Amino acid sequence: MRRTAGIVVLVALTTAVAAPAQASGKPAGDSKREITAIVETPALFDDEAGGDADADDPAIWVNRADRSRSRVIGTAKNGGLRVYDLAGREVQSILPPEGGRFNNVDLISGFGPQKHDLAVVTDRGRDQLRIYRIERRSGHLTDVTADNAPLLFSRDQAEVETQATGYGLATYERYAVVSRRHSTRLGIFRLEEQRGGRIGYRVTDTLDLPKQFALPNGATWSPCLEPGEDPQVEGMVVDAEAGVLYAAQEDVALWRIPLDRDRFAGIPRVVEKVAQFGAPGTYDPETEECTLGTTEFGGRIAADVEGTTIYPTGKKSGYLIVSSQGDSKFYVYDRRTNRPVTSFSVVDGKRADGVQHSDGAAATAEPLPGFPNGLLVLHDGENTPDGGRVSTDFKYVDWRALKLR
Repeated sequence: MRRTAGIVVLVALTTAVAAPAQASGKPAGDSKREITAIVETPALFDDEAGGDADADDPAIWVNRADRSRSRVIGTAKNGGLRVYDLAGREVQSILPPEGGRFNNVDLISGFGPQKHDLAVVTDRGRDQLRIYRIERRSGHLTDVTADNAPLLFSRDQAEVETQATGYGLATYERYAVVSRRHSTRLGIFRLEEQRGGRIGYRVTDTLDLPKQFALPNGATWSPCLEPGEDPQVEGMVVDAEAGVLYAAQEDVALWRIPLDRDRFAGIPRVVEKVAQFGAPGTYDPETEECTLGTTEFGGRIAADVEGTTIYPTGKKSGYLIVSSQGDSKFYVYDRRTNRPVTSFSVVDGKRADGVQHSDGAAATAEPLPGFPNGLLVLHDGENTPDGGRVSTDFKYVDWRALKLR
């Protein structure tokens, strides 16, 4: 295993992908487009009556045998996994193992001699991956995690209890890139078959993103966080054709990181910084919030930068979509050049309410019933309340609404 040392002060920021300016001075693609969702899943409630279920991150599984039976798989944290059909109806619910808390989910296609499709989940409660085989015709999920699955980052159970555990997730080929909560660390894990059809994994490389950053005025800046925490990554997606990982470091920037099969390769570079980049901050332990000053060094994304997904239009063409959680917007970039294309918000419509404070996103360009040009699924962190209870869910957007293809 090769370990890549963390960078103390980021030099790569000076070679970040630039957003070309228009005559107005705003980056190209900075628009106020508003679209609506046409399907939403049942509300999940993060209270005892609702089973402590809190929606977070979706993935889209395309059923090659019968596209009408394709599935959306979503994490619900303490509520485990929920599986939905294309009409948004729940068709399967999976509880986590004792102590488990499911954070992010992604898919692997054609794994192993039997060419199974897999759903891979970060269990941040236990610092492990959980792996589910997807039945080819029904889309039913079965747990095939090896009994000897190792801890992702922790040395022992005592360290697991600190909850600096596996967090964000992106998959490609037979690999999973996992981020560590409250840390800048990323790890690549190779999935491996074991006897009886069980699947384990082992680490092949790690990378530490920066914690401190050099500003153009000569100062050094670190984002304001709770004492003892470093700026973590959650939202991630791998562009396997380009050999690139996009990683959203929540309070810092969206990164583009080269990959070489089972290792990180090359210098990480920034696609776009958060608007608060470089802002001085003071942490208030009573409110557990930061009071930020002004900054002239930031980008457009309102922290946190969160869910990332790719909508392909060719082998290396298409769009990269990123959640700007702080202002409930989404930014779209050209997949090949990373230049801004447009931005949009999902607002209240006839069939579903809008999307606010979104964590996770998933897209497919595969034609599906009701979604002939593909589907975009977004986590809604502020679903319309039901009976006074705060809820979350997932929203389905017809790709045609974006008018990008």
